[in-house]
Amino acid sequence: MTTGTAITAVTARQVFSDRGHPGVECTVVTENGAKGVAVVTAGISVGEYEVQFAYDGGKKWGGRGVQKAVGNIVNTIGPAVIGMDAANQLAVDAVIVQLDGTPNKRKLGGNATAAVSAATLFAGAAALGIPLYQHIGGVHACTLPTPGVLTLVGSKRYGSGQRSGGKPSYSMICYGFDTFSDASYAAWEVNKVFGELVDKKWGLATHKGWTAAGPGFVKHDRELWDVMVDTLKQTGYEGKVGFQVDVAAGTYYVKAKERYVGLFSAEDKTRDDLMRLYEETVKNYPFVIIEDPLDENDYEGHAILTRELGVAIVGDDLFTTNTERLQHGLALGAANTMLLKVNQIGTISEAFDAVQMCYDHGYGVMPCDSRGEGPNIADYAVGLNTGHLREGAIGPVGNRFLEIEAELGSRAKFAGRKGFKP
Repeated sequence: MTTGTAITAVTARQVFSDRGHPGVECTVVTENGAKGVAVVTAGISVGEYEVQFAYDGGKKWGGRGVQKAVGNIVNTIGPAVIGMDAANQLAVDAVIVQLDGTPNKRKLGGNATAAVSAATLFAGAAALGIPLYQHIGGVHACTLPTPGVLTLVGSKRYGSGQRSGGKPSYSMICYGFDTFSDASYAAWEVNKVFGELVDKKWGLATHKGWTAAGPGFVKHDRELWDVMVDTLKQTGYEGKVGFQVDVAAGTYYVKAKERYVGLFSAEDKTRDDLMRLYEETVKNYPFVIIEDPLDENDYEGHAILTRELGVAIVGDDLFTTNTERLQHGLALGAANTMLLKVNQIGTISEAFDAVQMCYDHGYGVMPCDSRGEGPNIADYAVGLNTGHLREGAIGPVGNRFLEIEAELGSRAKFAGRKGFKP
């Protein structure tokens, strides 16, 4: 064990999150005084196969209080890992997994296990005195990913999507540039112009840098795609910026009807209807990334789209950063990219195992900071050499990337179009 990296204290508390519900914050302290602080929150759209979080239930916090998870950290996980080496992530995570002993973390809660695991990772880097991305990826961690910027969210605009958490959401992916800094500026510019065009066309001002679409906003999302195209024309970024959509299609799927209800437009759609729409969309608009285009159980459909569309097909609810689900998808050729939510599976090691499985089979990895990762998602993306991520061009995450770019200096590389599939 490196001098000073032993874990001496593990604490936890319930905190507010930017999701509007409580999150779990864990702090791990090492012998040399280094600290790692991690926050884990639930997502807005949650896949059926994700690990289970520990919630308090009852009326307070709408049942989403996490004092139970906090207690599991303080009383069970913490005492078990104190004295272990924070720099030995695999060993710490192995103890956490054994303590829980369930495949979906239902005993201790995935929010409890993930918080301790991530805090250990951060503490290990701090105790060693190296940046988090270097702790993850070593000396080869020097590639800045191709980023995007969120432009529009808003479910329910066609009378459905109550479970979707604002999906479909659209982003601009800025790939045709030489540096992350240049891509970051382009993201800021296209987001600004898109907001201005939306406000001019529909009288809907932007909110927090993106547009929130409500009922009756448009009759079909093609109207939005047209404005996105106009944005690229006005900014001169045609061929340098593409479109990404997180469909979360499973949240619109009604099993009893075998239809997608209220997705992209008010009309019910079969799987074939959606497939034809995606084919038309990719042909006529510069979409380069489509996430969860079909129901999370439709591996076959995802495989067909992957073969036929020629763009990045990303599995989020499809894979849930889970090696078992990923293995099934690999066997069928379903999707070509996994969305990485580090806090989604329960421990850092399990998430990184899924990343390695993707790389071993030629799949891409697209990090996302929707589970409380915050600016640390930048370090994950650089450390794991993912090549791209969902959003991350501006705001706190973008600031962290710019900081990393400055730290790396002449060693910094930018992934550009090679950063994502196909």
